[in-house]
Amino acid sequence: MYLMDKNFYITTPIYYPSGKPHMGHAYSSIIADIFARFKRIEGYNVLFLTGTDEHGQKIQKEAEKNNKNPKQFCDEISETFRSLTKILNLTNDDFIRTTEPRHYKSVNEIWNRLIKSGDIYLDKYSGWYSVSDEAYYDEDEIIEKNGKKVSLSSGSLVEWVEEESYFFKLSAFQSKLLDHYKKNKDFILPRSRRNEVISFVEKGLKDLSISRTSFSWGIPVPENKKHIIYVWLDALTNYLSALNFPNTNDTKYKSFWPADIHIIGKDILRFHAIFWPAFLIAAKLPLPKKVFGHGWILSNEKKMSKSLGNILDPIDIVNNYGIDQLRYYLVKEVSLGNDGSVSMVNLKNCINNDLANNYGNLCQRVFSFIKKNCNSKIPKSKNLTTNDKKLINNIKNNVQTLVSLIDNQNLNEYIKMVVNFSFEANKYFNDSEPWKFKDKDPDRMNSILHTIVEQIKNISILLSPIIPISTKKVLNTINISDKDISIESIKNDNILNCSLELKSLDILFKKVEDDN
Repeated sequence: MYLMDKNFYITTPIYYPSGKPHMGHAYSSIIADIFARFKRIEGYNVLFLTGTDEHGQKIQKEAEKNNKNPKQFCDEISETFRSLTKILNLTNDDFIRTTEPRHYKSVNEIWNRLIKSGDIYLDKYSGWYSVSDEAYYDEDEIIEKNGKKVSLSSGSLVEWVEEESYFFKLSAFQSKLLDHYKKNKDFILPRSRRNEVISFVEKGLKDLSISRTSFSWGIPVPENKKHIIYVWLDALTNYLSALNFPNTNDTKYKSFWPADIHIIGKDILRFHAIFWPAFLIAAKLPLPKKVFGHGWILSNEKKMSKSLGNILDPIDIVNNYGIDQLRYYLVKEVSLGNDGSVSMVNLKNCINNDLANNYGNLCQRVFSFIKKNCNSKIPKSKNLTTNDKKLINNIKNNVQTLVSLIDNQNLNEYIKMVVNFSFEANKYFNDSEPWKFKDKDPDRMNSILHTIVEQIKNISILLSPIIPISTKKVLNTINISDKDISIESIKNDNILNCSLELKSLDILFKKVEDDN
């Protein structure tokens, strides 16, 4: 049952399954999942989409290399990405594949709408094309390297292509796009990416070749089967396919389109911020509300590559250190929107300092004390001091600020605030010294303990979108049910059912020992 008044639709890029998943895929997916989880605890009905983009010349060539037909090849590789959603503990509601019948139906509808609008024509194409990028490049976007022509932006090999092609009148949408950017300041984020796109569009747009005849693996043009629809027109439509488009009366479509945010890597920003809105305008469909282009994940300040031997495999990290640890590290270490460098040294330091020594240590110390001194019962609170109230209200008074940080994709400031709450809670517990009051003033001890458990509850709820497995263990320990894991419950003083028995809690985060 979809609620019409509080819906939220978030997507990852759909991944090109020409090889196994890497850290960039993991990062995009984890970021999207965190936003999806947060909106759910905020009370929204969320649709979170990910999937695989399976057509195009590159896939066809890779399949041939492996002596497989393209569909068989895609079935196998796509499954590795579907498995990744489980490994990364994603809460995606759907996994779209561009080889599905529902997607074919959507793409055909978009194509027919563009034909009807008069924005497609048949001509001949000649220019530089990258099979690897599935993209066309102008002469000024090409450089010569080691005797070969490559893309200036991606470094991918390009080849000169001449063939009959259908074209989309992208040039006719320059002013409409610029007008949209002007009226919708948050359509492209972060600001630096917005400026890049505006600058590119202002230089002038050329009509876009949107079909190929040099390969067969893809969706045929409805009225001319020898042509295959350009992979990016095909792929971008997935965001509609998942909503049962072209049935615009479908509940899913009516509830969730336009999408609230597309989370993508900066390398595919042009497709999402220029081509996609132009296609939608031509098709007379609403535009997504926001496109957020995050930076690249670097390894020790360098782009990951096999030749440098600096590839960090997300699956290996999960197997060795845990998924919560990886999720937390990526959002803490990388400034969302910028390139971010990761390393095993920093990962280990982050696990030890932030997770084991801070949040994990707080929970273990407090719960162990209650178990030992209060017969495992969460104590009742009688009279809270000014300091007690100050600690609890520090989070409650900042709830709206925290919500705004998420709504503005400021994950780094969000996590910084929540980590600081945890440090403050540790300091409060140390300074309050409840052990001193056990005999002389048990009521005061109980008030301290109730206050700190209340704070652990609130911190755990705020961390739950980021480290969901660990926080669920903590919240279950203090008898907080799944339905009470919500932003609203942070405001509720009575959510902790006093005198309930504290459940046991194993060590949340094992400290990582130095290899030396």
